[in-house]
Amino acid sequence: MPQLRLFYDELTVKPVNVAVVPMRSPFRYPGGKTWFVPYIRKWLKTFGADIELIEPFAGGGIVSLTAAFENLAKNITMVEKDEDIAAVWRTILGDQGKWLAEQIVNFEINTQNIKAVLNEHPASLRERAFITILKNRLHHGGILAHGAGLIKNGENGKGLRSRWYPETLKKRITDIAFVRNKINFIQGDGLEIIEKNIDRKNVVFFIDPPYTRAGRRLYKYHEIDHERLFELAKQINGDFLITYDDAPQIETLASQQGFVVDRIPMKTTHHLIKYELVIGRHLESLGNRD
Repeated sequence: MPQLRLFYDELTVKPVNVAVVPMRSPFRYPGGKTWFVPYIRKWLKTFGADIELIEPFAGGGIVSLTAAFENLAKNITMVEKDEDIAAVWRTILGDQGKWLAEQIVNFEINTQNIKAVLNEHPASLRERAFITILKNRLHHGGILAHGAGLIKNGENGKGLRSRWYPETLKKRITDIAFVRNKINFIQGDGLEIIEKNIDRKNVVFFIDPPYTRAGRRLYKYHEIDHERLFELAKQINGDFLITYDDAPQIETLASQQGFVVDRIPMKTTHHLIKYELVIGRHLESLGNRD
């Protein structure tokens, strides 16, 4: 068995209240790590600000954005394989963020307009980004994988409009423009990026791969060689944190590499408490969150 540490008292420590965590990302991302931000702060602060953070499976990007906004790393590299999600980041972190923000605030939400846009074939990267944001905000659970459908009832029965916050999205996109020079974005394979940077001492990795159970339902690129990921992590010269679903096979892989495993409570969108695994060489810095 892996070195399992329960650094909290399950009866007294509650999951992170995500309402008090700054919402930086334009995505409603399934499997997003907003709840983990207080732990990430603790971890990154142990290295000082003169490091590079690489997020090989960026997704909604909340960890990278937090590091950029709060000066927790000198440089940040976000990596994402999904072409649609990558289109959003390339647009925002490039020179088309303002266009995307204006497109969002000027779009009239109704079923006819939504279906018309979703049936279009995007002619440019920025148009693909807008379509992706539209799908993400209005699909069930923010799911972009094939087969996801539009919400019907929405929040408090208010339908599609209840998930479309144009001014909020505009502000988030505009705010990211102020820190975009700190962020390098790569559209590519996360495992390959880890391998390319594996010997760099001043690099730390936050690794949040597609999970073993829900990945197929949530993500286009849900298949990953979990064993190879752990073998690469063992060779990382700097430091890393890995987050996973609470699955026995993942504990076994962690054990084989001699890693430490913590279970951390989080609250689902349905207000249920569940646990996720956090894996690293040593996790003392996570013991008391801010």
